[in-house]
Amino acid sequence: MLLALPPDLLAAETVWLASLAHERRLSVHTTEAYQRDLRQFVRFLGTHLEREPSVAALGDLRPADIRAFLAQRRREGIESRTLMRQLASLRSFARHLERRGLATASAIVNVRGPRVPKTLPRPVTAEAARALADVATRAGDERAPWILARDAAVMALLYGCGLRISEALGLLRRDAPVNGRDSVIVTGKGGRRREVPVIAAVGAAVSDYLSQCPWTLPSDGPLFVGAKGGALSPRIIQLAVERMRGALGLPDSATPHALRHSFATHLLGRGGDLRAIQDLLGHASLATTQIYTKVDSARLLGAFRAAHPRARL
Repeated sequence: MLLALPPDLLAAETVWLASLAHERRLSVHTTEAYQRDLRQFVRFLGTHLEREPSVAALGDLRPADIRAFLAQRRREGIESRTLMRQLASLRSFARHLERRGLATASAIVNVRGPRVPKTLPRPVTAEAARALADVATRAGDERAPWILARDAAVMALLYGCGLRISEALGLLRRDAPVNGRDSVIVTGKGGRRREVPVIAAVGAAVSDYLSQCPWTLPSDGPLFVGAKGGALSPRIIQLAVERMRGALGLPDSATPHALRHSFATHLLGRGGDLRAIQDLLGHASLATTQIYTKVDSARLLGAFRAAHPRARL
């Protein structure tokens, strides 16, 4: 349950959240996370400052106050990556206050965050990715056949098109790549739209799902639905992958998002152009896509060390 804010902070928060959604075009999930971060910080300040927080109080904060908040969150078991996101949320709100002339919260803007260890994406092998996206792999599963076909179709889109799970589940029935349609238009982060080609195997998986789905799907309704006909939750797909990891002997890093990593890594390994992969993934910056060159280099080095007779000398 979200903490009730004092009137001045509530008014500032309302305008800030609206700007995140409509000007910066952040997703609903990101906006909600930013709101939670701000309110956790305000709750902490109430105890830390021993008085009711206010916009003016934010302007009087010192770097030590921000570090105290981060330290408390660390003691609660929060990892560095989440702490960095929380600090980003607070910086965004502080800059909003400064732009509006409400406060100069320089302590929030300038404090350094925790160091986040750099990790490479962990794709699955091409064989494992194909198995996750193949309905035949699910033989013996007690769930309804149309649900198995649905899960396979979603995973086919993740691996075959490099979609985020939110993008795949955000497709409408009219967007389905069937009846000769060989591409989909998806809306990614920041509201950016892109067209992604769909290979025949992915289209066939979606067609198989639609032919078995027992629900009437309106043109402007979701393409993928749950067991009761409502919009499909990402958690259902996550659980489906978890269920298959044991059967396929895959590590915990094999998640729905790992299929998107696999799409990029396997394309790059087959000589795919980095700029083209950037466009397919919907990355705003080429620097984000370039991380897959490190993944491929690490894979090649690992193969060399495993196979070359003098690699360990």
